[in-house]
Amino acid sequence: MIATIPLFPLGTVLLPGSELSLHIFEPRYRRLVVDLAKEVVPDRRFGVVGIKQGWEVGPDNVESLYEVGCSVLLGEMQQLPEGRYDITGTGEHRFRLLEIDTEAAPYLMARVEWLPDTEPEQNSERLRDRLAASARAAHERYHSTGLHGEKREELPEAGIDELAHVLAEDCVLSNDDRQSLLAETDPLARLRMVRTFLLREAEFLRELRAIPAPLAEFAQHAGTN
Repeated sequence: MIATIPLFPLGTVLLPGSELSLHIFEPRYRRLVVDLAKEVVPDRRFGVVGIKQGWEVGPDNVESLYEVGCSVLLGEMQQLPEGRYDITGTGEHRFRLLEIDTEAAPYLMARVEWLPDTEPEQNSERLRDRLAASARAAHERYHSTGLHGEKREELPEAGIDELAHVLAEDCVLSNDDRQSLLAETDPLARLRMVRTFLLREAEFLRELRAIPAPLAEFAQHAGTN
């Protein structure tokens, strides 16, 4: 299914089900918030897409955007002095960018294709349960390192289709990792993927914990040739 939605490039990758908080100060995005609130933009919905490099995207460098993004439903908004806003939203559905329009509005508009989940080739209940358990175990192992603080006492309820996104949101992963999870439409492949990411990160964190030098000193040495 094809749709046209406003686009908000960010220096992070938003996953379905994740909560988004933004402080809006640029004129073009202040206009977007007004259009969303007044439903000039239908359904108070816009798209968030990650930026591969840098933090800003203008008409001349839209190629720096990832191909797959996530729609957001506008939640609460608070108007601040000088025309600024604080807004919240919730990640909804994946989409693939087809075409970007830099002239139709002060902000970017995008023609997108929605990306629903696909049916796994192997999809037995036993396999789903096993993959879910192994992904949760990797999540526990990640947090057992203690280097990212205590994990939340209780994760949100999640079915098999949403579990990988929920586990990833509760951990610190790179934008490339998060983008891989976002773009994957097979829910079982996502579980395998997030398990791999979390086990890798857990091992890295354990290695950091074993280093006797302060972490800042380690980072300084790691940045030298």
